[in-house]
Amino acid sequence: MAGRTDIDSKVVGECRRRAIELLLRNASAEGILAATPRKQAVDRGYAAIFGRDAAVCGIGMALSGHAQLEREAATGLLTLAEHQAANGQIPKFVDARSAEADFWYVGCIDATLWWLIAIATLDWLDAGRRLRRRLAARIKRAIVWLHCQEHQRFFLLQQNEASDWADIMPRSGFVLYSNALWLWVKRLYRLPHAEDTQGNANHLFHPFGTTLAEYRRARLLAHYARDRAHNRELFLSFVNFAFFGDEGDTFGNVLAILCGLSSRAQSQRIVRALEQAGVNATYPVRVLCDPVPEQSFLWRPYMMRHRQNLPWQYHNGGIWPFVGGFWVCALVMLGQREAAARELEKLAHANRLADWGFTEWLHGQTFEPAGMQGQSWNAAAFLMAQHAVAGGAELFPSGTS
Repeated sequence: MAGRTDIDSKVVGECRRRAIELLLRNASAEGILAATPRKQAVDRGYAAIFGRDAAVCGIGMALSGHAQLEREAATGLLTLAEHQAANGQIPKFVDARSAEADFWYVGCIDATLWWLIAIATLDWLDAGRRLRRRLAARIKRAIVWLHCQEHQRFFLLQQNEASDWADIMPRSGFVLYSNALWLWVKRLYRLPHAEDTQGNANHLFHPFGTTLAEYRRARLLAHYARDRAHNRELFLSFVNFAFFGDEGDTFGNVLAILCGLSSRAQSQRIVRALEQAGVNATYPVRVLCDPVPEQSFLWRPYMMRHRQNLPWQYHNGGIWPFVGGFWVCALVMLGQREAAARELEKLAHANRLADWGFTEWLHGQTFEPAGMQGQSWNAAAFLMAQHAVAGGAELFPSGTS
């Protein structure tokens, strides 16, 4: 299927119809649930309003062309706002049954980022929502909380490991994924030092150029990666004091394109490198180029939790259809519309597996569906990707320079 050039519009249309049906089925009075509330989903805590999921779903729902979904796009964001911590942090999730907020083990940094992104994006798509005005005080507290996580010379967010979407992975210190989102937030809200954030992120996450950062601590961090990294066309997944992530983080690099962290030339190199690594070979996309093996110094015992994060599984090299939606959008942004249309069809086929299961993730080598079925953000990201391929309004106004 990877070599096909004809586009099966029938399967794309069917996926759109089923994506809308899934989101309607997963809607609740408190907002969109992460997955269809079957027994397994309830037992595993997926029948809840997750910060990152609600944000991605809100954007996809706002672009769906379905009146009910458009009306309910912000519901989950409002629920999360009601449970905001006193210090400004947005919870990882809110249990819709008990109305209890959860903030994860070592802090969930990206729920607050995605919440801010979704609010600004929904208002941009429809100014009549007036979310930024209605939530002004809560937005201010959320931004203050994020600024408290920001290094005051790098202007990059700092985090502990296992505290973003890949919540059983060892990325820590300065993390590409979180800082691409932070740059996006800075541009949406016109926050200070956005240029510093972009410049320092390029020095730290791609320290392979001919020049090094002037700040001596940045030079020290870059020193460890310059001669040892092998995925040199990609941004490093994270940089810590004396170690870094060179596993090839697909989602982080795709967000770097979409959020304008990378230049256009670098963005094109990123896409080529990811394609050469085969992350989209069958279904878009595998979230790592090179899974972390158990003998790696990056391996952590918690990666065996539920036996999920073995190589080629879950965050450690599984295929995530929702990330595939962002991959399609990145191709559109770079003018690769025909390629994006082909990837959209492959994405529809991924969601079609297990009788239109919209399954959470697939094994990175066998393509076996795994994780939770009826995943809301699979449906929403597909709608977002289809909107981009169809030439809809530019979803990422920051663009690529």
